[in-house]
Amino acid sequence: MQEAINQAKKSLSEGGIPIGSVLVKNGVIVAKGHNKRVQEKNPILHGEMDCLNNAGRIGSYKDTVIYSTLMPCFMCGGTIVQFNIPKVIVGENKTFEGSTSFMENHGVEVINLQLPECIEMMQQFIKEHPELWFEDIGEL
Repeated sequence: MQEAINQAKKSLSEGGIPIGSVLVKNGVIVAKGHNKRVQEKNPILHGEMDCLNNAGRIGSYKDTVIYSTLMPCFMCGGTIVQFNIPKVIVGENKTFEGSTSFMENHGVEVINLQLPECIEMMQQFIKEHPELWFEDIGEL
């Protein structure tokens, strides 16, 4: 999870939304990513999408775990379900409920750590940049 947090901080330092993600396969990090919607002007480059894009073709995802600093949205949750990623470990869902029930209803194990660092990072970002946040979650 620490590397996902590092990715979130990287996005923030680039002027983006502080959400990071890491894909682990057989205990080894195979890809990292962070939200790049602002930096690349790409509406689908959420942290999980960037991470999976960076992973490239790895064959089966059945032995992977994806970490994210924030509960995945329905787009990212749908991708997790589509690729049969069995487990998602998230930093928090206090600032954004996301697709917990959707993923669980499709057999994904969701572990929510409610990490104060992740909650505080998102709360601060939302306070300072509400327009970017509401654009990101489709509520602009």
